[in-house]
Amino acid sequence: MAGKGGARYGLARVLSKRGLCSRSEAERLVREGRVRLDGRVVRDPQHPTDAVQAAIQIDGFQAAAARRHYLLLNKPRGLVTTLRDEQGRDTVYRCFDGAGLGFIAPVGRLDKASEGLLLFSNDPQWAARITDPATGPDKTYHVQVDCIPGPARLQAMAEGVLVEGERLHASSAALLRAGEKHAWLEIVLDEGRNRQIRRLLAALGIGVLRLVRVAIGPLALGELPKGQWRELTEQEIAALGGV
Repeated sequence: MAGKGGARYGLARVLSKRGLCSRSEAERLVREGRVRLDGRVVRDPQHPTDAVQAAIQIDGFQAAAARRHYLLLNKPRGLVTTLRDEQGRDTVYRCFDGAGLGFIAPVGRLDKASEGLLLFSNDPQWAARITDPATGPDKTYHVQVDCIPGPARLQAMAEGVLVEGERLHASSAALLRAGEKHAWLEIVLDEGRNRQIRRLLAALGIGVLRLVRVAIGPLALGELPKGQWRELTEQEIAALGGV
């Protein structure tokens, strides 16, 4: 419902929409009594709140909307895509040490053994458009495999394979180059399921040696060094999901 000031959402959702923290972190802060709304402590994460005009404080500090960040990282192999890892492994946030960016969240994921283009933002609506399985942009990967797949197996990747009751497929699969024993493939996905490429190829008897995401929609990884990041341009932000 639209109130006098503007749209109203649950308090935790407003904190997330302002780009200050994740929804789960916001819910925790509210329940712990660390959030004041218009001067009083509110412990209900679903408390109706004006998304624009509400005066919110966290631990006594004003919680105004944060500057929006839209970032591209060339993720190195061996880092986990999570804020905190219970096993103590290095995470992708190591690449942002000392940057002073505040809260940013990964837009989609790459598993520990994968590398390449990974987006981050504190704009949850933009992120949702990127990761929407129905309307989000395609993702392009270059994959080094332990064999040289023939036309039949490339076609099988596109047609799909049933894996543990789930049909996995690539939007397209093509041979980029081949050596004596190994090859590089270009695989495009129009959806993002857990370890989709690795599981699909394993079902076809193909082992993955390296997996690099090189593009999301029209946005290419380019020559950005491994472990480095940059801000997206306004044109890139709009091309991926608008603002």
